[in-house]
Amino acid sequence: MSAIDWEQTDDGIMLPVQAQPRARKNAIVGIHAGRMKVAVTQAPEKGKAIDAIIKVLASAFDVRRSQISMISGATSTQKRFLITNVNIADLTRRVAEFG
Repeated sequence: MSAIDWEQTDDGIMLPVQAQPRARKNAIVGIHAGRMKVAVTQAPEKGKAIDAIIKVLASAFDVRRSQISMISGATSTQKRFLITNVNIADLTRRVAEFG
């Protein structure tokens, strides 16, 4: 699994995500071009897929959903999420567990 292009900000860790809506299951399916690829069963309408992605990320990183917010990419498959109150070492270790 290749590396994720994390970005440390004053507010938290910026996570680039490649969304895959209408998938067969909700899961992290790998790393694609520096982005975490997240598959969700929801369709990309009315924020349903975004909510599902946040739920998958919260579970994977063992954080509360309230710690994750989408910063950009509402209508794109390439999204950026901000994860607050975590350190990059913890997130990197959890990503390594998926590999």
